[in-house]
Amino acid sequence: MNTTLADGGSTEWSTLHCSKDALTDFFGWFLQGILATLAFTCLIGKRFCEPLYNRRSWETWWYDTSKQGIGAMVIHMTNVYLAPLFQGDPCTWYIINFLLDSTIGLFIIYIGIKTCQYLARKKKWDAINFGEYGAPKSWLYQTWIYVGLMAIVKLITTLFIQLDIWDNVKNFVLSPFKDPRIELAVVMLVIPFFVNILIFWVTDNFLMRHTRKKRNTGTSHHHGREHSLLQKVRGHFQPKTNEL
Repeated sequence: MNTTLADGGSTEWSTLHCSKDALTDFFGWFLQGILATLAFTCLIGKRFCEPLYNRRSWETWWYDTSKQGIGAMVIHMTNVYLAPLFQGDPCTWYIINFLLDSTIGLFIIYIGIKTCQYLARKKKWDAINFGEYGAPKSWLYQTWIYVGLMAIVKLITTLFIQLDIWDNVKNFVLSPFKDPRIELAVVMLVIPFFVNILIFWVTDNFLMRHTRKKRNTGTSHHHGREHSLLQKVRGHFQPKTNEL
């Protein structure tokens, strides 16, 4: 099967670093499974990094992270199936899409979540207050909103990637790698792993509730009262000196 490159010429898919079906063959899916497992493990580790007095319950953690997981799966699968439609090496197009989603997308997610939290406070729409699950169907509403934000991200990045500047970028990205499997591993596992650690961690901070009570600060006040009482007791038993 032939495909037309940006320079107007044509070439066989087999001559490209990454074949047309490389992202969806067995090895490609295997790498994606490893990436998903590592990303999920990262979010588990993040929960244990939270202070004990402020740590989310497993139920709340699941509500928070499942929204991100569903959104990430939607955007990832869209990238996988869009990459072969672009001209040139699908691996290079996939990684460009991924990096755009991770930068522009993070900003859009932040604005969207903050907007929902603002509307929740002003309009009393508790169900869309991200990180709060007391209202009926709150997780469902928040998940749909998050997936909608992902759709906006994908629309914007797909339009943005149509610019001519990416013709040169795609020729530069991953050019040192000549082995198709090494290139696929770098595209589907190595680069996304390190980027996802940062993106998943930051996005989880956006999605989680930040109104939990902090550690009880009454301890110092309690110690202060004990110290004052001790001083009074000492003063009571301290022998008095005779005045001249």
